Parts: sequence; C-alpha cells; structure tokens
Amino acid sequence: MTGQRPAVTAPEPVQTGTEASDTGLPETEGRLVENIVHFIRALRRAGVAAGPAQAATAIRAVRTAGFTRRSDFYYTLRATLIHRPEDLETFHQLFQMFWRDPAFLERMMRMMLPLLQTMEPAQKPEQAAARRATEALTEDNGGNDTAPERDDLELDAKFTWSRNEILRAMDFEQMSSAELATARKALSTLSLPFQPARSRRFRPAGHGRRPDTHAIMRRALRKGGELDRLMMKTPRTRPRNLVVLCDISGSMSVYARMMMHFLHGLALTPNTGWGRLYAFTFGTRLTNISRALHLRDVDLALQAVGKEAPDWQGGTRIGASLRQFNKDWSRRVLGQGAVVLLITDGLERSDPDLLGREADRLSLSCHRLIWLNPLLRWDGFEPKAAGIRALLPHVSSLHACHSINSISELCAAFDANFSGAPLTAI
Repeated sequence: MTGQRPAVTAPEPVQTGTEASDTGLPETEGRLVENIVHFIRALRRAGVAAGPAQAATAIRAVRTAGFTRRSDFYYTLRATLIHRPEDLETFHQLFQMFWRDPAFLERMMRMMLPLLQTMEPAQKPEQAAARRATEALTEDNGGNDTAPERDDLELDAKFTWSRNEILRAMDFEQMSSAELATARKALSTLSLPFQPARSRRFRPAGHGRRPDTHAIMRRALRKGGELDRLMMKTPRTRPRNLVVLCDISGSMSVYARMMMHFLHGLALTPNTGWGRLYAFTFGTRLTNISRALHLRDVDLALQAVGKEAPDWQGGTRIGASLRQFNKDWSRRVLGQGAVVLLITDGLERSDPDLLGREADRLSLSCHRLIWLNPLLRWDGFEPKAAGIRALLPHVSSLHACHSINSISELCAAFDANFSGAPLTAI
C-alpha cells in the first residue's frame, strides 16, 4: 500500500526513507537490508551466535513474511537468528533498543559517556542481557562518531573502587560479555592446592620419627653385625584425586560455564598437587566429561563438553544423578581418599530423601565432600529449600562460587589446608 510507513523504524545512521508495501520488502533503493545486517552485527557483539548464513536466512524470511507489522517483523527475525534459549532475552532487549528510536545511539552516547565511569559503582546492577545489548549498540557507534568532549573531573578516591575490584566482586550473572571474557581468563590462572595423602609406604629420611629396621639390619650385615647408625624413615605422600560434580541445570548455567573454565585451567596446569581430575555434569542425567575437559584448547574443550552433555540448561535431578554416580563411578574414581567438589544450588525437584541418602553415601566414600553454592551470594541466605536441607548434614564445608573473589577465597581456604588447618566454610 503506497504511502504507508513501516511499523518498525531503524536507527538514523541506517535509516531508510523508502515506503513499505503489503507484499514484501521496500524497493531496492531502500536500506532495510543494511539495517538488518547492522542489527545482526550488534547481536553478534552482544554474544549471540549469528553469522552470514543466519543473515541471509533472515532477509529472505522478512521478504516472504512482509514488513507491515512490528510483531511479525520481531518474530521473523527471532525465529531465524536465535537458536539458543539463553539468547532470547538479549535479542528482546537489543530489538527494543535498536528499532525503537532513530536517535537512540546518539542520545545514549551523550548521556552515558560523561557520567558512566564516575557513577557506575553506585548504580543498581542491570540484567546481563540488557547490559550486553547496550554495549553492543554503543560499541557500534563509537567507531564512527567522535565522542563529545568532557570536562575534567576531580574525584576523591578514598571511597571509590577500581574497575578491577568491581569486576572481581561482581556476580557472574550480572557481567557483560566483555566482563565474562575477562573473568574467564582470571579463573583459568587460579590454583587449588590441597594437602597430599599419607601413604602406608615409607621412604628413608634423615629426621624421621620411626626407625627403619630393614635398612639398619642391611647396614649391620655389611659392618659385621655392628650397629653404627640409626636409620630413620617417614611415610610417603601421594596426591589425592579431585572429582567434580557440576550442576548444569537452567538455574546454574552461567555459573557452570565459569566453573568449566576454572576446571579446564586446573586440568592443564602442571604440578597442581592433584593426582587425576575427574569431572561430571548432571541435570537430568549424569555425564562424564573428564576426557573432553583435558583438551588443550579451551574452546574445543567446552565445545566437546556441550556435545557430551545433552541436558545442559534442563531440569534438576540431583538425587538420581548422585545415585547413578555412586553406583557406576564411585569405586573407579573415589579410591585412595579423593576430594569431591559438588557444584550446585541444591534446588532439587525430585525426592529430597533420596538426595539425603545418596549424599550420605557419597560423603562416606570420599575424603572430603565440599559444596560450592552460588546462592551464598545473598547475605540473607537460609537453608529453606528441601534439597539444601538434605545436603547440608553430609558436606564437609560450604563455599560460594558466584564471583572471582569467591573462587579466590575458596583457593585460599584450600591453601590453608597445607598447614593442617581445617577447611572451614566461607
């Protein structure tokens, strides 16, 4: 229909002045295709996996569906560009920002640039999807336009935080895509030391506590039966195995990904003090990802983990998963005093009694059962959920795992174990 304006308008740098029709896209001289490509680039900067193939499919779909109603345009782009449930919110936020106001980018740059750096510590945390969408739009405009000049600000830094300190204390769910990339690099450099186990075997020692009778007699035979030196011995030590059980349900998806980077760094770092690292994921089923996690390249390792764990971001059946582990894997990997890291929020959806029984059996089969729970990020955390109450009596200690600082404090608690101090909860 001639003269009718599109229901959804593009930003001014790629704005089209061509009229829409009832049957398809505007005429070839219009710039709607450029607008769609520009929007897909912003999606990609926000962390959405959208490439040239998705762009071509989206353009053909819009040509087929027409460009008359905003809702049709929204769902057409979403159906062709989004393939993961976790990207839906990012797409929604970016679509609202990109297609709502032609001057949105310029106003955002003018409002945010003078104040964002000075006011950020006091701002209320945004949702992760909204932050990624905002950054994707502002980064796209930053390379073409010159930022307005700002007055020099003199601030008293006595009660301000550096950017690094803010990032280390920030919850993983509140981080943008760039902040998550920085956090992954920081986690991959952390170590998790633990006191080795004492073996029943002995080794010679100059200042041991027990006399080595066999060595004394062998020396005496060479000296004609004379005992001229007291030989001593001390127990040998051996590294303990580390077994990780990580919850990959929907409520744990962000934290599980960050812990995978942390575990990948542990698996590839030499001389960590651990014997072998075994890793399992569970949501609705138990999956052994130990071999995938030992791949040298972190991207290939996480890609292999995603292929081997089909229940990623699914439901939660902690009790059934622990029962399967106790039945099929405990005798293989928990021998010789292994340490178990249980990474879950404890929000069980099935029988809590089953969870309690299997957690008790697991704690009796290992040296330490250490629980990492991201819900400890809340100051008023209380064990009200049935799954959390079922797990608590059977764990050795309880720690947070929601930020870089919490993981660093966990590593410090493990390091203190070398001095014989008990591994207390953080």
